Amino acid sequence: MACDEPAGLSGTFTRQNSASAASLDFEPDADYKFVETLEERYKCAYCHLVLRNPHQTGCGHRFCQQCILSLRSLNAVPTCPVDKETIKMHEVFKDNCCKREVLNLHVFCKNIPDCNSKIILGRYQEHLQQCLFESVQCTNDGCTDQIPRKDLKEHLSQHCKFREEMCQYCNKSVVLNNIKNHEKNDCPDYPVPCLQNCSQIILKKEIDKHHAVCPEAEVDCPYKQYGCLVKVKRGKLAEHENGALREHMLQILDKNSRLEEQISDLYKSLECKEIKIQQLAEAINKCEKEFRQFTQLFGKNSNLMVSTQALASHLDKSARLESQVKQLIQMANQQQSKLDLRPLFDTIENVKQKIALMETYDQRLVVLEGQSSKHDLQINIHKAQLNKNEERFKLLEGTCYNGKLIWKITDYKMKKKEAVEGRVLSIFSQPFYTSRCGYRLCARAYLNGDGSGKGTHVSLYFVVMRGEFDSLLLWPFKQKVTLMLLDQSGKKNHIVEVFRADPNSSSFKRPDGEMNIASGCPRFVPHTVLENTKNTYIRDDTLFLKVVVDLTDLEEL
Repeated sequence: MACDEPAGLSGTFTRQNSASAASLDFEPDADYKFVETLEERYKCAYCHLVLRNPHQTGCGHRFCQQCILSLRSLNAVPTCPVDKETIKMHEVFKDNCCKREVLNLHVFCKNIPDCNSKIILGRYQEHLQQCLFESVQCTNDGCTDQIPRKDLKEHLSQHCKFREEMCQYCNKSVVLNNIKNHEKNDCPDYPVPCLQNCSQIILKKEIDKHHAVCPEAEVDCPYKQYGCLVKVKRGKLAEHENGALREHMLQILDKNSRLEEQISDLYKSLECKEIKIQQLAEAINKCEKEFRQFTQLFGKNSNLMVSTQALASHLDKSARLESQVKQLIQMANQQQSKLDLRPLFDTIENVKQKIALMETYDQRLVVLEGQSSKHDLQINIHKAQLNKNEERFKLLEGTCYNGKLIWKITDYKMKKKEAVEGRVLSIFSQPFYTSRCGYRLCARAYLNGDGSGKGTHVSLYFVVMRGEFDSLLLWPFKQKVTLMLLDQSGKKNHIVEVFRADPNSSSFKRPDGEMNIASGCPRFVPHTVLENTKNTYIRDDTLFLKVVVDLTDLEEL
């Protein structure tokens, strides 16, 4: 941009001191309503609007700085649109006298008739930043409402649909628009009716536990295995057991009778098999006896070989039959042991005792859980109070009372990104004081710039805050203030801006609210300078800002 500047405009882009006079400015192309009719000498000869940064040509006509640059870019040999004289760029100079007159012209607030303020043009933007009738964007995420500044607090606390409210059940902070959905779907402490129509209201997180003991839940009869297929509500289960005791006993006897019949049939089957085994054993013994007789009488007669082989085959078959019979006897014994009901009855009785004991434990656990919840609530309250106290102690330990502030800003890249995205436009330093009972002050930084420095500079402002001893101090605040960006190389190449508080500015009067409107340097340091790797203003993603208040002639209480 500097290379496009005319020779006569060499001072236009130089750093300006941040004193109150140098910070006067106004936005171009706005529809300003002047208290008195705007004189022609305060209008640009090219755009015919009020002069901004006026420059005068050799022919005596005045132009906005941007307009004179536009004339030069449009024509190789620019001419004055008023008298068609050739504009010689070396004769163009910045008209500071006219600029002061323009900046001190009185205009009406754009919010007239609600706001009847008359402000000098140079303070117009500063007035809009505190005008109670200026429309401002609601600060709640998702809300696009524009509200007069005077109604913003009430809108945020009472009317904004995107404000956060505490869930009345779980005390979690929830956006108002979503609170009904949160209660029905996400809130673990939301009371819901039992699905079994038992008329009890239960916390959602305990619904499953309740269903396990709900007196209205339908359950199977304990005697289902004996044939009772009735489903009854848990609360009436004991009544059912008592009322159907005779039927249950008959079902148990019927099942036992069937089991006894099965056992009797098995015994009969075993007896038959034992008789067959005995008969086979007798046949085997008879065959063995006859075989021994034949071998004694005809042992050397070859004609009897065929009979011997047949007899041996018969003996093999008998042996296999004997083995099969033994297996059948073993299986019958196993089935008989399985059908023995005494161990089964003992096991059932033990299970009943364990169930009764578990029900007692469940009742005790419910009582203990209630007591534990109360203790947890008290512990959380104490923890929150301790955290508040710890934050307050840390703030008190780091507070300075000598009019000096060293502000360490960490995670610069992340915080600048948040500012660029519009999530966190500015950040505040911790408070500091001119003395133990002195003025309460802080610094405010816009890492992506503010006003004329937005998007290109870091803006740094000085803020007067409401303090405990304001009624004893002299007002307005009149001290000289130094703003510094510290060089971390040790060479002390600090960037320094100095200004003296303007006693006529509302920024330095006694605060009515928590703090006054910030005042300082919208173009404190360019991003190109701050983030240049050759410079050492940022190290380890951290930068240091320093604010020094001149305590000269300041009486200490």
